[in-house]
Amino acid sequence: MESFRLGLATIFLFLLFAVPSLHSTKEDPAAYRTYIVFLSPPADADAMSRSAHRQWHASFLPSTLTESGETRLVCSYSATFHGFAARLTEAELAAVAKLPGFLRALPDGKRELLTTRTPSFLGLSKDEHRFWSDAGYGRGVVIGIVDTGIYGKHVSFREDGMPEPPARWKGTCTGGEESMCNRKLVGSKSFVGDYDPEDDVEGHGTHVAGIAAGNFVEGASLPGGLGPGTAAGIAPLAHISVYKVCTGDEDERNPCPDSSISCGIEEAVHDGVDVINLSLGSKANLSFDMDVVAIGAFNAMAKGILVVAAAGNSGPEPATVSNDAPWMLTVGAGSVDRRLDAEVEYGSTTIVVGEALHQDPRSEGQYPLVYTDQEDQDTCHDVSGDVAAKMVICKNVLDTEAQASIIKTLQYKGAAGVLLIEDEVDGYTTTLRDDYDGYNVMQIDSFQGRGLMDYAKSTLQPTARVSFNGAVLGVQHSPTVASFSSRGPSQQSRGLLKPDILAPGLNIISASAASTGSLDSWSSRFRVMSGTSMATPHITGVVALLKSAHPDWSPAAIKSAILTTADPLDNGGGPILDEQHEEAAFFAMGAGHVNASKATDPGLVYDIGARDYASYICGLLGENALKTITRDQSSTCSEVGIIPEAWLNYPTIMVPLKQTPVTVPRTLTNVGPAETYTASVHGASGMDIRVSPDTLVFSNPGDKKTFNLTVMVNGGGVHKDGDFLEGSLVWVSTKHLVRSPIVAVVGLPDHGL
Repeated sequence: MESFRLGLATIFLFLLFAVPSLHSTKEDPAAYRTYIVFLSPPADADAMSRSAHRQWHASFLPSTLTESGETRLVCSYSATFHGFAARLTEAELAAVAKLPGFLRALPDGKRELLTTRTPSFLGLSKDEHRFWSDAGYGRGVVIGIVDTGIYGKHVSFREDGMPEPPARWKGTCTGGEESMCNRKLVGSKSFVGDYDPEDDVEGHGTHVAGIAAGNFVEGASLPGGLGPGTAAGIAPLAHISVYKVCTGDEDERNPCPDSSISCGIEEAVHDGVDVINLSLGSKANLSFDMDVVAIGAFNAMAKGILVVAAAGNSGPEPATVSNDAPWMLTVGAGSVDRRLDAEVEYGSTTIVVGEALHQDPRSEGQYPLVYTDQEDQDTCHDVSGDVAAKMVICKNVLDTEAQASIIKTLQYKGAAGVLLIEDEVDGYTTTLRDDYDGYNVMQIDSFQGRGLMDYAKSTLQPTARVSFNGAVLGVQHSPTVASFSSRGPSQQSRGLLKPDILAPGLNIISASAASTGSLDSWSSRFRVMSGTSMATPHITGVVALLKSAHPDWSPAAIKSAILTTADPLDNGGGPILDEQHEEAAFFAMGAGHVNASKATDPGLVYDIGARDYASYICGLLGENALKTITRDQSSTCSEVGIIPEAWLNYPTIMVPLKQTPVTVPRTLTNVGPAETYTASVHGASGMDIRVSPDTLVFSNPGDKKTFNLTVMVNGGGVHKDGDFLEGSLVWVSTKHLVRSPIVAVVGLPDHGL
């Protein structure tokens, strides 16, 4: 399921008088739409209570209700920006725009959902790794899940072994009389009409919450007993607060409106969450000062709250990454080393290894094959002839609803099962789906599928033997980048590497929400979902662990620790591969695959404060954007300074690809013992990378040292995936490796570097 894209704007709105002219305006109710309004705050805005803010915002509107009876005021903002969201006609908005203090209004945008084994795959185990226990399994941390809601009755959200929420916690539950709030689920609120926050029709939020912080569940498995084991979220003793901002109804015109998402983030900041998970995204490609989610995330960061967000599911096309502001932690999706193994043997000796969610031993055996290599028939869209008791080979049509309909038709015709061949663009990525109602469907990657289809076409009476092997662990070339995971470069900030990091997002097992049948029958059920939506809560859980272990670390320090300790290699010791099994570019995997156990002890971090980001904003977008994003109308670029993108103290490094030297500064902060670090650089052929000084001596925690990195290209070719070259910088001590990717890009503005 596709990951979500979010939008957030919060600029406070203050009015000292009513607007009589607005009250007399008569408009067709159909002309109403939601606008997010940004205003310049009065001097004492931060001292006002939330109720005072809301009263002033309400007094700004022509009436409490629209003519169709809807409440006008959708949300009142004060923590993430100054302003409000309201239902207005164009004429009413025009009148509002003439009032003192008005800055701008943005029409409500649309975001999408971007949607066991993984804790141990990330280096977390009850028995083998002390970091999980040393970090208290996330104890004392509250994770804000901004999503479709939650099915609170699921066993993953029971309170067994959970401590009380921290004393500073202000959140509440509004799930009604049936609310399942407890010491695990400490908050639930809805920002989409009258929808219950603990009614998760889509199941997306439930799955995401289970990945981030589901409690320990022994004997968990998929229906049929597949993938058995002890299920746990990445931070199993962290608390969860859920903010329902999506209806889960894809038939609605805007199931995940920006106004609801921004309001959810606003509320999460007020409640006192420690980290926000945003498994939502947008294809709108908005400038940061026009993106209410990016604005909200900035002001959450300024209050010490890191927003972890999905990179998007528009891969493998380049320049498709979303949620790409540098103050957000942007997550791409990779595979895990588990396969729900199903084998097809054909031609006596050739074995194809696929995957199947439904593995009934009674379905094993030899079957005749059916495959028609004709238009509309290779996808089984219009299969003719007898398919009863036969295995039908079909190409994936990519439209999930259409695919489910095709498979149901074949089941109705009596086919023994379907061998579903993935699209060539997906390469070795096999994205399992659980909407085939337990039917015998085996999914096979495109590389192996070619041989199977060729055999079926060239053989008079083709047959194949089907067998199932359950969950197989230790699969080689893990992780690989999932085909759907969105790629960089960022379109809004080309001088910064995005996505930031890779995490498990392919065929992830987590909590399932009730949708049909008895509620009790769903209380312990698990399901498989895929997407950067699923990768994001893995990182959110790691952030929670780091917040628990290092409560004094800033959001940027936590991000740096995760990025500089990431693994650039797979479980076989080779480079991480993409969906075509070619070496993955940094634009696909960021700094590499997260390693949670290493992130707690990075040695050094690249720290960044709100003022540093302000200088970056001035260099990228100018002073008006600075005022909008920081919600400070008195701030100026002459005060905060102006730096080019490449000078931001980011843990990854991007520079223009030039034959003349390009130099960028970086500053490291010691968060470990006294140590001496030596720079080690690696680059593609033709890259000349130099560091000055190349030795840094740290005597005490908190010590800061600045260095310059210079890149020059002397001939050689560019990367297979585009006009860029890659290298790396590693600071090496006796105990630590602090690694930063380096990307030199053709055509990147040099800003005088």
